[in-house]
Amino acid sequence: MSDAQPFNHRVGENNIRFAGFDVHRTVFFVSAALVLLMVGWVIAFPAAATDGFASALSFVTSKAGWLMGSLANLFVLFCLFLMVSPYGSVRLGGPAARPEFSDIAWFAMLFAAGMGIGMVFYSVAEPISHFSSSMAAIGEAAGGAPLGGAAGDVEGSARLAMAATLFHWTIHPWSIFAVVAVGLAFFTYNRGMPLTIRSSLHPLFGDRVWGPLGDVVDGLAVLATVAGLATSLGLGAQQALAGIGYLFGAEPSTLNQILLIAVIAAVTTLSVSLGLEKGVKWLSLINVALAAALCLFVIVVGPTAKIFAGLWADTLAFITKFPALAGVSDREDGPFFRDWTIFYWAWWTAWAPFVGMFIARISRGRTVRQTVFFVVLLPSLVSIVWFTAFGTVAIDQLVTAGSRAAADAELPLKLFATLRELPLAQLSSLIGIVLVMVFFITSWDSGTLVLDTLASGGKTDTRKAQSVFWIVVVGAAAVALLLGGGLKSLQSGSVVTGLPFMIVITLICAGTLRGLIVARREALQEKGGRT
Repeated sequence: MSDAQPFNHRVGENNIRFAGFDVHRTVFFVSAALVLLMVGWVIAFPAAATDGFASALSFVTSKAGWLMGSLANLFVLFCLFLMVSPYGSVRLGGPAARPEFSDIAWFAMLFAAGMGIGMVFYSVAEPISHFSSSMAAIGEAAGGAPLGGAAGDVEGSARLAMAATLFHWTIHPWSIFAVVAVGLAFFTYNRGMPLTIRSSLHPLFGDRVWGPLGDVVDGLAVLATVAGLATSLGLGAQQALAGIGYLFGAEPSTLNQILLIAVIAAVTTLSVSLGLEKGVKWLSLINVALAAALCLFVIVVGPTAKIFAGLWADTLAFITKFPALAGVSDREDGPFFRDWTIFYWAWWTAWAPFVGMFIARISRGRTVRQTVFFVVLLPSLVSIVWFTAFGTVAIDQLVTAGSRAAADAELPLKLFATLRELPLAQLSSLIGIVLVMVFFITSWDSGTLVLDTLASGGKTDTRKAQSVFWIVVVGAAAVALLLGGGLKSLQSGSVVTGLPFMIVITLICAGTLRGLIVARREALQEKGGRT
């Protein structure tokens, strides 16, 4: 079998068509029903939902935290293997394939889909939180600080806070995304399979993936994607409304958050109707430009020398603390490991189906090595600059200027509290709000495209009615989680759905490796036959 020869399976062959929909008969109806049942349960019984989410979160983090941490480390090692092994030379789409998008547009789209709202939300919140907990790390409080903290040591606490932040936002999340992206792109473009999660498991389970087994896998991917998107949209609504309240005095009530989600849903619908080239691509470029402008502004008007010094010091601290932060046993900082690291690994995993599939969809024509290298390392470098800039400014305001504005502010307001201490606060805050909202639209847009594809058996030319349906479903899930306990429920829902899909990603690693081994062997045999 040649590298590009398709398997005997037609995209959408198990679909059913009705009322403008063209969907997989099992995946669509079962996953949509489960999501709508969850939304109804949370809205009808908010107290019970809050308790249920809290219990599930506690069980997952306390009983399976070590497993999630271990698997996240495995994905990093697998990506490293792909970059240095001969299998990295396999081209996604076959030897003659060439990239559809320019390098800049490709990076902008994958970065906007992969980080987006969360990076803005936690830009100040995470560094300042880790710094404060590290400084206060005495007795039981040490467990809530990264690696037990550095009580009373300002410099040590600052470096530890930044190392922990970078650990959560660089190599690990992008490795999770890259594993899924490479697996899906290879089996779609090199083996002619549908653009669905089940395709990457074909080397392990054969044609059984086209039956109930594959339905479960793709259905789980839909649930994880909805939970991951709902979490991010809830965070984005909270932060955008907090910024609007800061600038214009709007009340950051739950009702206003729901109204904001509804307005963004309307804009997202318009963006989806424009398609990948005119919608997501241009929004992603705007995102990257706004983020670069805001970051550059903070570097220029903030403590510039300290920020540049921090780029070296924080990166070095990240590298030296990496083994300890990646450890999964005998942790003296158990609460930090559970509440921060495991939450992030589950959140990234919940995002993996949609981010990985979206990256796969735009990565045809690039080699496996190029894809992994740029998906893992380039966004990590951007995150280092971003978090160092905002984290250094926030910590400097607390230590040098004695301002507790950011430290004492609510999570959604921490970024705006930091910008308020800098020149041109109104302008920079307005840019921050716009950035959150555009990321809001981009994530929802790209996520909708992926949900459409998953629920339609791998079709990439889905109908607009389906896009509107998934926009409504994701918006309803975000609203339901906000009503059912706010930020805590958003986080809990993401963690609970992330755990089972982490097992699926592990299987994707095995399936991708087997597929690449066969592809390289076929390529060598074909080359030998020609000579």
